[in-house]
Amino acid sequence: MDPVRYRILGTAQAFRPDGSPVAVGGARLRALLTVLALRAGRTVPVRTLVDEVWDGDPPADASGALQALVGRLRRALGADAIASVEGGYRLTVTPDDVDLHRFERLTGEGTRALADGDPAKAAGVLDDALALWHGPVLADLPDGTARTARLETRRLDALRARHTAALALGHAEQSLPELTALCDTHPLDEPLQSLRLRALRDAGRTAEALAAFEDVRQLLADRLGADPGPELRSLYGELLRPEERHEPGAGRGLGAAGRANSAAGRASSPRTLDGGAPGTASGPGALPNP
Repeated sequence: MDPVRYRILGTAQAFRPDGSPVAVGGARLRALLTVLALRAGRTVPVRTLVDEVWDGDPPADASGALQALVGRLRRALGADAIASVEGGYRLTVTPDDVDLHRFERLTGEGTRALADGDPAKAAGVLDDALALWHGPVLADLPDGTARTARLETRRLDALRARHTAALALGHAEQSLPELTALCDTHPLDEPLQSLRLRALRDAGRTAEALAAFEDVRQLLADRLGADPGPELRSLYGELLRPEERHEPGAGRGLGAAGRANSAAGRASSPRTLDGGAPGTASGPGALPNP
């Protein structure tokens, strides 16, 4: 029998094997589902469940209240959906039955494909990963600030990798609208700014790329008292040498695999200076499939 699938990249939801939604009503019930789904297939101690569902302000009979809440969730999902284990409870699923864990797996696969010099595969896998987001992550967790920030950062990593793959495939023009929106939201994120400048160059808009570099340089100086990093400076040097023909997606002095490895490394370890949570720019729907 196929398992129930769970969504926590947005409002917590459950879906039967035929795709129909399961009614999970009530903020506490959705919070409980979120806490269990975060640790899919693992036992969550009663104390952890109480702390996270009631956000550090539990009722007088916390164990009894949790037991009643678990009973309600079982009635919604099925008696076997939540196992009682000594000291806690477990959502009886594999990690891949929860969208968050599928997102993490697919993002890792896509980033590795990019590093291996296969941008077409990377683009497809990363599209699948990004399509799993359906709103603010962990929306039903009373206090998920730290986790939310980490996951939003992970989503931004996936977006950088997806656009890196798009440029390698010659899809610069299609990438530009979302890259521009992302740069507007994260103006001090140098890897994103580099991707936007490369997209402008690859689209034949070198003058705009030079103007954009100057805007970024001025912004870094005004906000941080800093100069652009080596990647942006190197790109600026390339923009000043229009006599050197450039093929879209190509890196200077790198073979296909080397370019992808370099790009994947930047996507996963960016020189990001703003430190803010990523914005809610749309996913890669505007990007063409490979």
